[in-house]
Amino acid sequence: MPHTIAVAGKGGVGKTTTCGMIIDYLCKKNRGPVLVVDADANSNLNEVLGVEVETSLGAIREEMAQAELKGTVPAGMTKADYAEFKFNSALIEEDDFDMLVMGRTQGKGCYCFVNGVLKTQVDKYAKNYSYVVMDNEAGLEHVARGTLPHVDTMLLVSDCSRRGIQAAARVAEMVQELNLQPGKMGLIVNRAPGGILDDGVKAEIEKHGLTLLGVLPQDEGVYRCDCDGEPSAKLPETNPVKSAVRDLMQNLGL
Repeated sequence: MPHTIAVAGKGGVGKTTTCGMIIDYLCKKNRGPVLVVDADANSNLNEVLGVEVETSLGAIREEMAQAELKGTVPAGMTKADYAEFKFNSALIEEDDFDMLVMGRTQGKGCYCFVNGVLKTQVDKYAKNYSYVVMDNEAGLEHVARGTLPHVDTMLLVSDCSRRGIQAAARVAEMVQELNLQPGKMGLIVNRAPGGILDDGVKAEIEKHGLTLLGVLPQDEGVYRCDCDGEPSAKLPETNPVKSAVRDLMQNLGL
C-alpha cells in the first residue's frame, strides 16, 4: 500500500502551494511513483506544479451526461464501458508523478457523483504508487468519505494568525470525531515573517494541543509566482520555503 499524505486547511492559507512543494520534494528525492490527487472543486494544484490539465473528472461527467441525452454513446459500448473508457483518460501522466483532478460539475447540483468517481479512480490506481498526495478542499469531506482508504500523514496548514490556528484546530477535532486515526497528524504554519512565530500564535497552538511540525516563512519568490501565474513548486532549491519544506519532510522521515 502507498504512504498517503492528506493536506488540509481553510482557503487562502497557502495549502495548495505547500502541497505542491511536498510533491516536488518527493519527486526530487526519487520517492515515487507519486499519485497526485487534486480533490478541490476549485482546482489549481496543476498551476503550482506547472502541469497542463486538459480535462477533469467533473468535466468528463458532464460530457457523459450530454452523450446520454443526445444518444451519442458509441455503438457497441455499454454505458459502464463508456464511463470506464472516459474516466481512464482523466489520469495526467508526467515524468515524475501522475495526477487526477476532480474539478466540478457545471451549474447547480450535488458533487456526490464526482466525489464517488474520484474515490473509485483513487482505489483503482493507488496500489501502483509509493505515495499518494491529496490536496483537499477547505473541509475534510474527501477524507471523511474515505476517498483515501487510510491517511498515514495528515498535514494541517494554517497561516500565522490566531484565527488560522483556530480553524486548523477545528479540522483536527473533526479528524478525532470521525475516528480517522491517521498515522501522524500535525500543523504547518505558513507565511510567518522571517520564519518566526509570534508568542500569541505559539500560545494558540499550545492551547489547542496541536503538534507543530514546521514553520514556512513569508517569501517574495512564492508571492511573485502567485502573481505571475508561474509554478511555485519549480522555484530553486535554495528558496527559503522549499528549504523549510525539505526540513519538514526529512523530520517526518519522508
